[in-house]
Amino acid sequence: MPVSQAKVKSVLSGDTLVLASVNNPEQERLLSLAFVSAPRLRREGDEPYAFQSRDFIRRMTVGKVIQFTILYSIPTGAKRDYGRVYLQSGEILPDSSISEGWVKLRDDASRKDDSDGSKELLDSFQLLEEKARSALKGLWSSSGGNIQTSYEIPDSKAFVEKWKGKPLESIVEKVFAGDRMIVRMMLSPTEHVQTMVVVGGIKAPATKRTNPSDGKEQPAEPLSHESYQFVETRLLQRTVKVDVLGTTPQGGLICTVLHPNGSIAEFLLKAGLARCSDFHSNMLGGAMSTLRKAEKQARDARVGVFKGLAQARSSAGETDATITRIQTADTVYLRDKSGEEKRASLSSIRQPKPTDPKQAPFSVDAKEFLRKKLIGKHVKIITDGQKAASEGYEARDVVTVLLNEKNVALQLVEAGYVSVIRHRQDDQDRSPAYDDLLAAEATAQAEQRGMWSPKPPAAKNYQDYSETLQKAKIQSSVLQRQKKIPAIVDYVKGGSRFTVLIPRENAKLTFLLSGIRAPRSARNANEKSEPFGQEAHDFANRRCMQRDVEIDVEAIDKVGGFIGTLYINRENFAKLLLEEGLASVHAYSAEQSGSANEFFAAEERAKAAKNGMWHDYDPSITDGVEDLSLAEPTTNGGDAAPEKKDYRDVLVTHIDSTTMHLKLQMIGTSTSGALTGLMSAFATHHRSPPSSEKTLPGPPKAGDYVSARFSEDEQWYRGRIRRNDREAKKADVLFIDYGNSETLPWSELRPLNPTTFGVQKLRPQAVDAGLSFLQFPTSKEYLDDAVRFLQDVTDGKQLVASVDFEEKDGGLWITLFDAEREGGEDESINAAVVEEGCAMVSRKLKNWESRRGEAKVLPSLRQKEEAAKGEKRGMWEYGDISED
Repeated sequence: MPVSQAKVKSVLSGDTLVLASVNNPEQERLLSLAFVSAPRLRREGDEPYAFQSRDFIRRMTVGKVIQFTILYSIPTGAKRDYGRVYLQSGEILPDSSISEGWVKLRDDASRKDDSDGSKELLDSFQLLEEKARSALKGLWSSSGGNIQTSYEIPDSKAFVEKWKGKPLESIVEKVFAGDRMIVRMMLSPTEHVQTMVVVGGIKAPATKRTNPSDGKEQPAEPLSHESYQFVETRLLQRTVKVDVLGTTPQGGLICTVLHPNGSIAEFLLKAGLARCSDFHSNMLGGAMSTLRKAEKQARDARVGVFKGLAQARSSAGETDATITRIQTADTVYLRDKSGEEKRASLSSIRQPKPTDPKQAPFSVDAKEFLRKKLIGKHVKIITDGQKAASEGYEARDVVTVLLNEKNVALQLVEAGYVSVIRHRQDDQDRSPAYDDLLAAEATAQAEQRGMWSPKPPAAKNYQDYSETLQKAKIQSSVLQRQKKIPAIVDYVKGGSRFTVLIPRENAKLTFLLSGIRAPRSARNANEKSEPFGQEAHDFANRRCMQRDVEIDVEAIDKVGGFIGTLYINRENFAKLLLEEGLASVHAYSAEQSGSANEFFAAEERAKAAKNGMWHDYDPSITDGVEDLSLAEPTTNGGDAAPEKKDYRDVLVTHIDSTTMHLKLQMIGTSTSGALTGLMSAFATHHRSPPSSEKTLPGPPKAGDYVSARFSEDEQWYRGRIRRNDREAKKADVLFIDYGNSETLPWSELRPLNPTTFGVQKLRPQAVDAGLSFLQFPTSKEYLDDAVRFLQDVTDGKQLVASVDFEEKDGGLWITLFDAEREGGEDESINAAVVEEGCAMVSRKLKNWESRRGEAKVLPSLRQKEEAAKGEKRGMWEYGDISED
């Protein structure tokens, strides 16, 4: 009897297989198992044990090459062949099915073939059936054969809520296209659901189909058959895992279909037989990035649907830039290292729509959010593509902006201030974090943040007090009583003329710098700038535009402009203009403002360096008299420029009574803000289980980073083990963000999560610093007095540290100032310590102390030391101890 070979494509029931030619998979035939019948799977209701009978041979045969012989054929209607199947494992069908009780011998089996061989075979089958019946196997069992199969899901959303995140063992019953198939989900041993499933995260080419609305046939898209075949050959009637993600607009299920080797979506994408679908991004979450990578792999290889695709514009990689202006919540101006300024749009996001009455009111808040984040900051720029020129707008890059390695567009979306653009399928000029943006938008909408809130924002209406002289006079009397008023430069009108906003007063002012005169820039194309007028204007734009500043109002002019001092990063901006040679001193108003000496000295420095308008300055041709008292001191009679001061805003968090060194925290948006955020998350982390119940896995070791509870406030802080006492089960812990230390029992320590709270996330914030030029007494009594005095003058205050020297290990030597006191280095905290008799001027000066302090600082400190000696203050109460 001839033996044929084929591959089993599928199994229709426990007695019928669909075979495909090994050499030509398109060629198919049906083969029924000889002499037996199996219960049928029917939509109106399966016969008992129909599924189990089919599943027995499905698991054994589908996708495998088998051999078969045909015993007989029945020519009624479509010719059907009946025979036996020989598996590579050595098993034979229907023999095994009869033995397990999953098929029955036909009543007319003896009439199918009356040959001697068939009669012998039939006798053996009857013996196998008798054994199965006696053992109550399969169909002969008395119970358990009914499975409830549903072919419709009445409430697909409820189904998703119930089964989301619970992978279901399933069987792919039919494949319609690369991303669509009929799947039987086995919810329990007695309950199945068979329904259409859309593969999540992808869109495969559509196969030929008839539109149900008009009956017209829609042709197949290119590569649809290849995509269909790719999935069918791998998944048809295979056991898979299905993870329910969500629903389509029509109520169908969207699922991840997992072959034993992985997600079928990922394999399709790598083969170039599908594209990523943005509509499923929120459902897939982080898994979408894996699919994007697979798609990129196919795109780069130009395979499948990407064959012949034009080469994408290569990315310029990461570049450094400074944000100079915020135009809208999605468009910024940036300046690269070459000094070129250009406009760029943030990738894949859109500002609140001006035409949408619900979104438009949030435009101001969105722009302000971005301004506070970015203006004047050094950022990393990744160019993702380019917007073509349109409607009078020039072409511009679309970019991802990273500030401290964080995507600013993502922060805008998370705050609910922008929406995410829905790109065309073939539009690749998009953010590399597009899926994260979509997920963040869905969260912002669900939590009703920003413009997704039903409540409109509080309107901010600035009153223009420079509109009339009368308004200016009224507001001037209020502002002149305040010092260093926080403000925002809204617009730069010229080198010394600005429009500023004062948020706390809801005030808008035209503000002019006192004490100087800056050359005028052209106001339009028909006007001509004064020499260096445009340069002064550009300098003011670079340094002040949209920046947070402080102002002192001194007077008003005849038309309602406010005259005074503008501080940018604590520096008088008028002085900066003078030093750049972009303004000259206006003697009368400089004297009135009290800044004459400072301004004349700055102007002299600009003349000496021949900056700006002084580029051709000749000191021998001057009609003024040089005032040497206004010049900066020089060293050894030379004319070298003074060293640039390094000022830092600091907070003293601890004073070490043994070394008399201070522990400082630097104050700034990138440091104090980061520490506040980390400590808030840290506290929440330690209040909630299981973190609140964790203990150290073993004894701590010196150098380990831990979470430690400070005994005074019972709060948790980051710490580092300095010493460990195993007998007492205690450890000496240094609190790395504050500089103090404490000996704590091991029970007050917990492991520190290095990813979320480690020093790689935020470096230790406590910086070691010594007070320059000072030598403290060795007596404990006087040291305690010095500690108490320093605590009184520093506790809880924001101070300014002038860094005199920085050690290789990062330790600082500083002169400390109280920002609220005036008087320069004569009124420093270092000087106050000497004046109080808590320290003396160092008798062994370091090289840098001699170099930096000899001209002015040391003589002043020695004078204060002598005064303390004379009044017998502090360490001098019993005389001059330095003589010892």
